[in-house]
Amino acid sequence: MGLDLIIFIAAIFFGTFLYWKESRGNGLYRFFNKIFNSKALQMKPTDKKGFVYQQSFLVRLVFIGFLFLVGIVITRFLIPIDIATISIFASMIVGTLAGTYLANFVFKSGEVIEEKSDSLEDIVHDTIEKGKDFIEDLKTKETEEIEDVEKIKEEPEGEQKSARERLKDKGLL
Repeated sequence: MGLDLIIFIAAIFFGTFLYWKESRGNGLYRFFNKIFNSKALQMKPTDKKGFVYQQSFLVRLVFIGFLFLVGIVITRFLIPIDIATISIFASMIVGTLAGTYLANFVFKSGEVIEEKSDSLEDIVHDTIEKGKDFIEDLKTKETEEIEDVEKIKEEPEGEQKSARERLKDKGLL
């Protein structure tokens, strides 16, 4: 279980690195595109699509599964030790997929923050100003309430009748 967890975390980092590398340039994908497709079907020079970059889930899963399958076959021939089991294979695939989506989330949130940085600054400034106004309103209300309470306490109360006398006045006793 410990080895699976270590490989899963390493696969997340590998998926993040793979996504980042393909976002910078997709030369290997272009190479395979030129080999397998006719001139009319080849991708345009402005297209940034890669094996995992800007691909749907199923296509990513197929490419990553194939990548690790080839890697495990090569490892079996080079090292005859039975280290590549099904659980490790699954951990590598799921971790790499999770890493690609994590990298996609980080890149997208970075773009949104850069795009909205001016408006975010204005929003924060407006919020701070509203907070200051709210605190000032609270302070003035508190002082008004204190003054009202002091006025009430300062007013002398005249002689009041007791409850018994008031009831007698009303004719109830």
